[in-house]
Amino acid sequence: MYKEQNDALLEIRRTYGQLQLAETKTDGLSLPDRLRAMNRPLLAWYGSHARVLPWREDPQPYRVWISEIMLQQTRVEAVKPYFERFMEALPDVQALAEVPDDRLMKLWEGLGYYNRARNLKKAAGLVMSRYGGRMPSEYSELLSLPGIGSYTAGAISSIAFGRPVPAVDGNVLRVISRVAASREDILKASTKRRMEDALRQTMPADQASSFNQGLIEVGALVCVPNGQPKCKECPFFSICLARQQKLLGQIPVKTPPKKRRIEERTVCILECGGQVAIYRRADTGLLASLYELPNKEGYLKQDQLAEAFGFSEGDVTEITPLPEAKHIFSHVEWRMKGYYVRLSGGLPGDCTAAGKQQLKQVYALPNAFGAYTKLIK
Repeated sequence: MYKEQNDALLEIRRTYGQLQLAETKTDGLSLPDRLRAMNRPLLAWYGSHARVLPWREDPQPYRVWISEIMLQQTRVEAVKPYFERFMEALPDVQALAEVPDDRLMKLWEGLGYYNRARNLKKAAGLVMSRYGGRMPSEYSELLSLPGIGSYTAGAISSIAFGRPVPAVDGNVLRVISRVAASREDILKASTKRRMEDALRQTMPADQASSFNQGLIEVGALVCVPNGQPKCKECPFFSICLARQQKLLGQIPVKTPPKKRRIEERTVCILECGGQVAIYRRADTGLLASLYELPNKEGYLKQDQLAEAFGFSEGDVTEITPLPEAKHIFSHVEWRMKGYYVRLSGGLPGDCTAAGKQQLKQVYALPNAFGAYTKLIK
């Protein structure tokens, strides 16, 4: 291992020497030239620093696809158990295409952004009908499937099939922006396209998988999204313009996010005879088609609960206030107050009555209600 690390450092120094020589002859390297100078030190670094991940150990197209969709908006360590469970339950495209929606949502429960799972099933159906159940290898064909954008298409095509196609995600945009000291807004589609085009010209055609995964790994482990980058551990230490120009705190450039809308809600756990009330949400909008605990807009007082949630005050055996909780979505933040209501005369007639085991095994409740579902006894 030490030999591999030393070889990587020697490769970085050799490449940096070439880069210095080139820059003395020009007014500065173009982005493609600078990216080309990164290739060999990146591959050497990745060869000795790549994490052991279940989808890397067996990079079959289906496995790569599922892992890449799960990894969107979700940390690697959090994804691992979900990935293993998903692979066991739905081992191939056909199983995914045929899985009942409620079962799929239960397998996805806790990962959030549930449209990802819905698009997986839609895409699996198209892979069955168009390609006989085999994932296509061409970037353009992958891009035509629901839920697969340019990054995911590039990742599947390069990692599973070895095609020289870039896979540019937030990690890669951050790394390239810093290496090139680019002040372009990385949230703009035009910036991403320009970097994809530059990488397409310069990436090693015979090592596309290691190249793409190496760039992503540098962004995840070294040139990190939050906190101080670990520059001394970086294969691009000597050629990073942002480091040289002391711009690490200013790059990458991002459009400031819009302020989230705050929504106040009251959540009730309604229990009777060991069962609790849940409701299915509408087929469109936030958390579409998932089950939820009874909840209403605004903060309700205890004497307002019966009318709001459809139970009789005479059936109440106990009402316990619950701790406040919040959940953050992309553009909205729920701030919640809760009550645990025990009833003797039955649950509201329009609800689904679910036992605790059913909540664990059958019904998918989103993380938005996690602070309260864990309190169900």
